[in-house]
Amino acid sequence: EVQLVESGGGLVQPGGSLRLSCAASGFTFRSYAMSWVRQAPGKGLEWVSSINSPGTSRTYAHAVKGRFTISRDNAKNTLYLQMNSLKPEDTAVYLCAKYPFGEAPPSETAAMSALAREGDWGQGTQVTVSS
Repeated sequence: EVQLVESGGGLVQPGGSLRLSCAASGFTFRSYAMSWVRQAPGKGLEWVSSINSPGTSRTYAHAVKGRFTISRDNAKNTLYLQMNSLKPEDTAVYLCAKYPFGEAPPSETAAMSALAREGDWGQGTQVTVSS
């Protein structure tokens, strides 16, 4: 059974940083592309970032590019999201998701479509950016 468990969320002031982690189990982590998706209060799911299975290719949503960094440690079966220069509009539940293949789709639309059809999801971790 695929299990994805996020951690690292919390309350942070604008301009601050957080590092999210996603511990994966129940599948061969190094073989699958992974993604972070977020859901702000009262809004739908928003794709944030993806990384391919070896960790050599990363893509980001325009809203977070230059501030967030996705990474993975295949030896530890863990996905990360380093979030810097946080803004109030980054407030959301952040979910870790597994693609059904090793290369992440190149566009946000394709990414969310693939995850909706065949992805596996964690429960999420709350990030609140407020002074």
